[in-house]
Amino acid sequence: MALTLGRMTINNGLRRAIQHMSLNSTKGQRFYSAISKEEKTSADSEGAGGTVISERRGTVMVIGINRPEARNAVNQETAQRLTEELSAFDQDNSLDVAVLYGVGGNFCAGFDLKELAQTSGSLIMEQDVCHGPGPMGPSRMRLSKPLIAAVSGYAVAGGLELALLADLRVVEESSIMGVFCRRFGVPLIDGGTVRLPQLIGLSRALDLILTGRPVKAQEALTFGLANRVVPDGQALQVALELAEQVSAFPQLCLRADRNSAYHAAFDSSSFTQAMQYEFDHGLPVIASEAVTGATKFSLGAGRGGTFSKSKL
Repeated sequence: MALTLGRMTINNGLRRAIQHMSLNSTKGQRFYSAISKEEKTSADSEGAGGTVISERRGTVMVIGINRPEARNAVNQETAQRLTEELSAFDQDNSLDVAVLYGVGGNFCAGFDLKELAQTSGSLIMEQDVCHGPGPMGPSRMRLSKPLIAAVSGYAVAGGLELALLADLRVVEESSIMGVFCRRFGVPLIDGGTVRLPQLIGLSRALDLILTGRPVKAQEALTFGLANRVVPDGQALQVALELAEQVSAFPQLCLRADRNSAYHAAFDSSSFTQAMQYEFDHGLPVIASEAVTGATKFSLGAGRGGTFSKSKL
């Protein structure tokens, strides 16, 4: 039986903040704004694909958050659709890598606070993290295959948490990341306090979590929050190229190594236990893929060209 949290009270201060704040594009200080009449959400503006669109490109699944009029803020419908798309990707054996991006110039502005303010003071959420999606949708998932985030514009608050769900983040030069929800009293409950310290270290994570300050692309790269920084307008294309390269490798080996790295970071109780897990899960790959790879190498496929041509 699904457990639910009780009523969430939205105080008047938060309501006023959501209704009257406007975006400061330089420092991101008044980010969460009420959508103007011209920008109001409609089925037409979200396109035929709805709030989330997807496209299959060979062994790569491309998933886009499609609410550009709301800077791709995630409402309840979008959260559900994102969960469905990533679940379908994870269960499809013919797909190897997924790419997540935002339509219209922004990755994701977090949870839709305007919708939150209009929920009449109640919001139902799954309390048991093992038995349901998070407020942002797929944030509680442990995918078995790589996910790459193509980040443009703003990836803040819950949008940052979605970016942290990805294995790799390709970030455009003008992008801004940060815990912008700090100033509105909205907590990180989609994995931000869990994944961020593991990715960039506790000290740097606390800097972002406590101050809510904006982080530009080059600083994010220095932190390790961004894996690639690319010119504006190129994040999706570079992410797709990266996905195709990752997809070309022997997948059982790649997934075993990826899974072992996550286990060591989040689940292992000791160095010895992590080493044992790595060996136990890597050993079956030797028979299934490594012997074939070693044979190809010995016949000349691995001499010179194979390693020197890698673009990763």
